[in-house]
Amino acid sequence: MTISFPRQSARTRRFTLGAPRGFLVSSDGARVVFLRSRHGTDPVTCLWTVDVGDDAIGEERLIVDPRALDLPGEEDLPAEERARRERAREQAGGVTSYAADSELTMAAFALSGRLFVTDLDKDVRPLDAAAPVFDPRPDPTGRRVAYVSGRALRVIDVSSGADRALAEPEDDQVSYGLAEFVAAEEMQRMRGFWWSPDGEAVLAARVDESPVQRWHIADPANPGRPAVEVAYPAAGTPNADVSLVVLGLDGRRQPVEWDRETYPYLAEASWDSDGILLVVQTRDQKVMRILSADPATGGTTLVREDTDPVWIDIVPGVPARTASGDLVWVAEDDTARRLLVGGDPVTPGGLQVRSVLSVDGDTVLFTASDEPTEIHVWVYDGSGLTRLSSGSGVFGGRRRGGTTVISGGRLDRFGVETAVQRAGRALGHIASHADKPEIEVNVNLIRAGERELRTAVLLPTGYSGDEPLPVLMDPYGGPHAQRVLATRRAFAESQWLADQGFAVVVADGRGSPARGPQWERAIHRDVVGPVLEDQVTALHAAAEHFPLDLSRVGIRGWSFGGYLAALAVLHRPDVFHAAVAGAPVTDWTLYDTHYTERYLGDPNEDPEPYERASLISAFSGEQGSRTMRPLLVIHGLADDNVVVAHTLRFSSALLAAGLPHSVLPLSGVTHMTPQEVVAENLMLLQVEFLKNAL
Repeated sequence: MTISFPRQSARTRRFTLGAPRGFLVSSDGARVVFLRSRHGTDPVTCLWTVDVGDDAIGEERLIVDPRALDLPGEEDLPAEERARRERAREQAGGVTSYAADSELTMAAFALSGRLFVTDLDKDVRPLDAAAPVFDPRPDPTGRRVAYVSGRALRVIDVSSGADRALAEPEDDQVSYGLAEFVAAEEMQRMRGFWWSPDGEAVLAARVDESPVQRWHIADPANPGRPAVEVAYPAAGTPNADVSLVVLGLDGRRQPVEWDRETYPYLAEASWDSDGILLVVQTRDQKVMRILSADPATGGTTLVREDTDPVWIDIVPGVPARTASGDLVWVAEDDTARRLLVGGDPVTPGGLQVRSVLSVDGDTVLFTASDEPTEIHVWVYDGSGLTRLSSGSGVFGGRRRGGTTVISGGRLDRFGVETAVQRAGRALGHIASHADKPEIEVNVNLIRAGERELRTAVLLPTGYSGDEPLPVLMDPYGGPHAQRVLATRRAFAESQWLADQGFAVVVADGRGSPARGPQWERAIHRDVVGPVLEDQVTALHAAAEHFPLDLSRVGIRGWSFGGYLAALAVLHRPDVFHAAVAGAPVTDWTLYDTHYTERYLGDPNEDPEPYERASLISAFSGEQGSRTMRPLLVIHGLADDNVVVAHTLRFSSALLAAGLPHSVLPLSGVTHMTPQEVVAENLMLLQVEFLKNAL
């Protein structure tokens, strides 16, 4: 029996299960290790390896199958691992992360809070570490594994099993080796410790959360359970105090010194044969510094400083160094975000660099876009630039020892393709077992309006064009994120929505990546006007090309998209006639510091941008004086990112103003909705609401 698309999408975690990911390559390029579940509906991720020969890759070998280890299930995850998966939007189970030594001869991972190591051949064994184990990482020599347990940073000897604490918290507000909330959620820094190249010391983050306000997230459906206390740094309130310390295995302890009052954000850290590098930011994110640190004295030296009158973005993968010692960095000029090697830009102005994937000797592998809907893998080897990925698609990769792995999806077909290359030759593919949707996606990409907004339009399968269609806008619409990407899987859900009788329009407006600094900064201090105006522009432009019924326009979204959906029916009821707002940010003073203050500034210094952006103040004091379109607000009660207070305060304000609306609370659901039945029924309920409303 064929299951429905909503059930298939939920069961496959939006068709991500079974696709290979998490690639590491050995220093000689002869081995690739990766993660993948056994098939497209299997949520248990396994660890695999494949050998790389001169002419071809070998057979894939299963190294770790969590089911064979006879462990408790996902319900026994440590709190830190649950938080990491939430921050990383990880929807699978099993071995969802792992780390290896420098030669890729052994790896460590945690399952159900226990520590395991493998020689990446056949041997998989537990180590008797202090439980629960979080973020285990072998030292570069493979002799020891460092990990976090109970907010302490510990080290265990792989051979003898001797286990000891390197640093223990001074009180229950302090942790060693963990990334604080804003680092994991907003800076893409998921880790909090780094081994020295010789494996004799660890650079560790010490996080003191005592300055951070405490929020309490309860489960109203289970009043007998105590509320979970969360240290949440909302805009304008204190952050955690983050410092660094070098911890020698011989007991030496050396704090790393920098002006933490001026540069409180630790964006990145690394430790290689040339020493320690740090990236620190001012709280307003207008100044970013690269510092080198002396592990013996803790002293720091300025390597580079970047400034911007608006903000400076954190780019994944930098700083790094080439084998020749040149600094690899990414910086912006008036035209583009450019790759710098040794201080010199090596990419042209029209190419927008997105991330640095690997530095292999003097070769830099990175992603960049010359068309914002596409992300390609490029290589710079000192002599010039070469694009390695081809066609229209979205790609990433990894390189080491001369072996390059390129993985991604394309617009003209479903599925993830992963190719292994060496010396410019294709050696073979790593298989994907991901399911394919039981629908045919027919996406039309247009450039809307004078700003050429990248816009996708999807019509019902078999639509004849006889009758104008009701419209469903399906955006994210916020900064630093895209929905219109050249990969077919990105539009599967939108196509299913179209097949329910809508013309679905998806548009990326100002603030989205890969269109230059001015484009991204157009939403500075104003996340209302530009983002809403661009959605209206995209709608009207689509109507010039397709038969759309502009008297019946709905809009849906999640997170910032939920905010945008509610914003649309409140500010432009003349254009938008119904909305579904999922987990919306309704009061920006309730959202976190690093994200919110980047765009809206410090509310203590200038509250006006916050008042203008608030959905609550948009109609404060009104008593049914405005047109209120049908609005359904959905929120998970366990959400620790956009807490449910956003929706509760919004609903109270709407009620006080006499404005009708509906609220759907989701018990036990976080900012993600990975539960199969919940995810399926959410889609069905949204369609039913929109059909009734339109």
